[in-house]
Amino acid sequence: MGNKKRGSGTHGRGSSKKGRGAGNRGGRGRAGLGKKAKHHKVQAVKKGGHLGEKGFKRPQKTVKETNTINLRDIDQQIDTFVEEGYAEKTDDGYVFDAESAGFDKVLGTGRLTHTIDIKAESFSASAEQKITDAGGSAITVAESSADTTDEDT
Repeated sequence: MGNKKRGSGTHGRGSSKKGRGAGNRGGRGRAGLGKKAKHHKVQAVKKGGHLGEKGFKRPQKTVKETNTINLRDIDQQIDTFVEEGYAEKTDDGYVFDAESAGFDKVLGTGRLTHTIDIKAESFSASAEQKITDAGGSAITVAESSADTTDEDT
């Protein structure tokens, strides 16, 4: 898709002097979208744009980033996790500590080919179902901030 105006010298403006200066631009940004510019607003909406400010920015102290891991990744890398000390091999299968490996939540993408008991802060519903179907167990570990209790009061 080439540009039809390339190489013409005047780019469809007539004299080559007519395209000079910022007055040809018609303003910056959304200038000119006042009372009589309804046709511009209609075009903006048709092109997928929006009018005015949009959305809400949450305060960063309320936003918690969650590190997740899928069952597929746990199953494929279980031997690596054993070598690194995040999991241990038992007679029945494996015990994987997702929290010590740096993961907060276990998601249910993939399937388990091993029997794995997984300890994590939280699980998706599909992950819990697949873990129990494979013969393992989903052990929910309370948050570290919830573990510290005030015994003085």
